[in-house]
Amino acid sequence: MRIAQLRQRLRDLGTKPCHEDRLLRGWTQVCSYDRKHSPAEAFFPLALRNELSAIEAELHGLARLHGEYPADDEVARLLVELADGQMVESVLLPRGGLCVSTQVGCAVGCVFCMSGRAGLLRQLGSAEIVAQVVLARKRRAVSKVVFMGMGEPAHNLDNVLEAIELLGTQGNIGHKNLVFSTVGDLRVFERLSHETVKPALALSLHTTDAALRARLLPRAPQIAIEELVERAEAYARATGYPVQYQWTLIEGVNDSDAEMERIAQLLAGKYAIMNFIPFNEVDGLDYRRPSPERTAFMVQTLKQHGILARIRDSAGQEIEGACGQLRARAVKA
Repeated sequence: MRIAQLRQRLRDLGTKPCHEDRLLRGWTQVCSYDRKHSPAEAFFPLALRNELSAIEAELHGLARLHGEYPADDEVARLLVELADGQMVESVLLPRGGLCVSTQVGCAVGCVFCMSGRAGLLRQLGSAEIVAQVVLARKRRAVSKVVFMGMGEPAHNLDNVLEAIELLGTQGNIGHKNLVFSTVGDLRVFERLSHETVKPALALSLHTTDAALRARLLPRAPQIAIEELVERAEAYARATGYPVQYQWTLIEGVNDSDAEMERIAQLLAGKYAIMNFIPFNEVDGLDYRRPSPERTAFMVQTLKQHGILARIRDSAGQEIEGACGQLRARAVKA
């Protein structure tokens, strides 16, 4: 389901924008209506009141919890079942964060990622993306949403941007706390700057070596790394949000001193944050994460070059829950 379809359905029932806003706020912020005494209930047109139970049931059925896998007191992976039985993953993160999926599977085929091993199965509708936030909010407060779960958001751009708009308006999430992640797609840079809700940008870089990047991300757009950084920088300066560069650290692949030198050159003077994500072991892959000492050394080296760098936990190592693994095990079972 798309949010645009839901809005049209409401309009067909005689709603005005104020009615749409009230219902969508109630859904996205997890507010319930007292059928007998709620002023909001009486506020709706009769046709909507008659259909409200059915609409709420349909929205509730968009995303159901299939399983929860805590890593610690703040982090947990959620295996989410959609209305058609397909499953995706969301991750509860510290400080009110939530990572959501935008596709079932993925077409990019990153060699270190489980999500794309079976290719792209289908797109998520914008309402299904928002439904993951609603599901998480039934468990705890969510004040930040990152679109970094299963799928490449740029390949489902209309639905993702529609979800972002709703979350940034009726969903009560600050625009800079909505983070759009991409491997790099020119459509993203063309569209984001024109949106009403402009999210922060995360760019999955993983290496400064073009040939290596083509091997690691075999179906990502073949755009020069320098051009990606320049386009991302222009967006960052226009919005006032730094670009979050994502770098999955793989021992012996992209953790060399030469990579660090090129990062320092590439991001010198840029409005940027480098997020190093130690590789989360995936069934059937021989890649390994660097030692904690090596990772800390890389962060410190970049800081000495004036680059803001930090280690971002991959949220799932303890439960062998790299993105896509929970779904893969559930499907196999």
